[in-house]
Amino acid sequence: MDSLIPFTTSGSLVDCVDRKMLVVLRDGRKLHGVLRSYDQFANLVLEDTVERIYAGNTFAERWCGLFLIRGENVVLLGEIDLDQEDDVPLRQVEYKQLDDYYRQDVAAKKQKEEAKAKILYEQKGFCKEGGEGDGY
Repeated sequence: MDSLIPFTTSGSLVDCVDRKMLVVLRDGRKLHGVLRSYDQFANLVLEDTVERIYAGNTFAERWCGLFLIRGENVVLLGEIDLDQEDDVPLRQVEYKQLDDYYRQDVAAKKQKEEAKAKILYEQKGFCKEGGEGDGY
């Protein structure tokens, strides 16, 4: 009967070790790297990691090397199909070309979220996120 229960703990990551993975973090960053290790809290160690940023049909990569990711910051973890990775219809450009656009995009999203949070707090009675007691 126990074999019918889905394996949803961090132990299910064992098949992903030594494979190229895409990790999307809570802050929106997208990391590509080889999963080398993990623990019971789904903390991840990525090797040969690059951070990718996207704009339209272009992307750019920034080398990060070895990357330790706290499990609570992971939104999505997925294996990259190496056979189809080169077939993606995106054009790679230098990181410097997209960096300013990316920073402006992040700032605009942050401003929009702050405005939304203000409306929810003032008009709808929601509490503010990131307030006292939310830190670790």
